[in-house]
Amino acid sequence: MKIEVLITWWTIDSYFDASHDSVATLEKTCVPDYINSLKTNNEYIYTEICMKDSREISLEDLKKLLSSIQESEANHFLITHGTYTMPDTARYLESHLKWNDKKIILVGSMIPLTGFSPSDAWFNLWFAIWNLPSIEPWVYVGMNWSIFGASEASKLISDWRFVSLFNN
Repeated sequence: MKIEVLITWWTIDSYFDASHDSVATLEKTCVPDYINSLKTNNEYIYTEICMKDSREISLEDLKKLLSSIQESEANHFLITHGTYTMPDTARYLESHLKWNDKKIILVGSMIPLTGFSPSDAWFNLWFAIWNLPSIEPWVYVGMNWSIFGASEASKLISDWRFVSLFNN
């Protein structure tokens, strides 16, 4: 299976910068190193869309993401994305994609992939890859042991997790 990983950065590709007592973005994504370490039989293509906090993603960035999906020969996509606006991006893609057989999961983390233990990042990535073959073509958010349709995904900030708008 060919999977295109579209990278928009933020927490999953961050580290703790003690000099600023804050999280900072890595200069280079760490996602390919992690995914390649899984030794799956999949073929991965990595494309950087932008390097931004999801709250700073612009309409131009969304159009670039949309275009990358529509022009790709791949049918399976993982999109690394900051969690603040992940549901918004999923809904944008859902409403603007010309549908055919594309399976898309947006995935992120509340804790960076590297330098923190425990982190939800490694599991969220693994879980999304595991679920890609079995989902129907559509746009999903894969977080916290769950795959949510784009229209139902919601970040529950107070609990640091995602929930369904329909099942709460």
